[in-house]
Amino acid sequence: MRLIWSRWLAAGSLAVAVVAGATALAARRPHYGGTLRVEMREAFETPEAMAPPPGFVLASWEAGRRAVYTADENAASGRPYLDTIEIQMGRPLRDQSTDLELGKTDVVELGPNELRRQIAGRKVWSSSPVRLMALVFGPRVEDARVREALALAVDRGAIHSVLLQRQGEISGALLPQWLSGDAFLFAPAFDVTRARSLVAALGAPARTISLAVSDASLRPIADRIALNARDAGLVIPVTAQSGNADVRLVEVRMVSSDPARALAETAAELGLAEPARSDTPEALYNAERALLDGFRVIPLFHLPRVFGAGPRVKGGPGITPLGEWHFENLWVEDRP
Repeated sequence: MRLIWSRWLAAGSLAVAVVAGATALAARRPHYGGTLRVEMREAFETPEAMAPPPGFVLASWEAGRRAVYTADENAASGRPYLDTIEIQMGRPLRDQSTDLELGKTDVVELGPNELRRQIAGRKVWSSSPVRLMALVFGPRVEDARVREALALAVDRGAIHSVLLQRQGEISGALLPQWLSGDAFLFAPAFDVTRARSLVAALGAPARTISLAVSDASLRPIADRIALNARDAGLVIPVTAQSGNADVRLVEVRMVSSDPARALAETAAELGLAEPARSDTPEALYNAERALLDGFRVIPLFHLPRVFGAGPRVKGGPGITPLGEWHFENLWVEDRP
């Protein structure tokens, strides 16, 4: 009797295990249908400015506000699992994170502060460091001593540790190390004493310059830069109006894995001269060095693109090492 009971228990356990395994497999199996809801900081005015997710075609566009893409039945890599992708533009990072927590959206961008928030079921996707954060001077700041003094005064280490939560890399280069292989040769200097000596030789009017930051998520970093500059004797009020500012805090994203092309595109985004042709690593280094001479641009950090995905989202990761969206192999479920 005991033997029969043991066999029955074993058979029952096996049946439960088979059913549980089948249920888990069904939950993981991709299926067609559903809408992926995405939020982003940027607000594009034209469809051409935003690359569509691979495998999808534009169905609706509201400039700077909303875009809708539908699955391309004839996509070269096969029809995506999703039916639709709805993208809401111009959403601050904090609002995005809140929407993800409340289940109002499925995929959002994450900044350092948002990464620290614990959200149940959230997945995190991170690219290589493809975003350059830099200071870019306007033409009115003609004295190179002002530009060099600011470059020497910025405490990148403190900003990286505290405000960026050690995301990405401190850098004095335009291109990240993984892309060019020689970013370490442009190691940034932090020398407040030298910065003070440069500022001391300036007239009073030259010691005040305005710093613009149009992205609210970068404001804490701009404020810390202004504080660092004050230690060197510079006065830098921070403003959200970039039109008449002397220097701007900006972000530029690398979209090419070819270093020469990436350098040319980055220079164009920053308003710098077109770099010399770079057919060899040495030529690439010299071209980048020429762009950095004179401190018209001060590279600060190379940062990854980081996205958070809610519990409805299955599959992934949904981005490439370059930070491009690849949603064609994602699907959504109505239950976590």
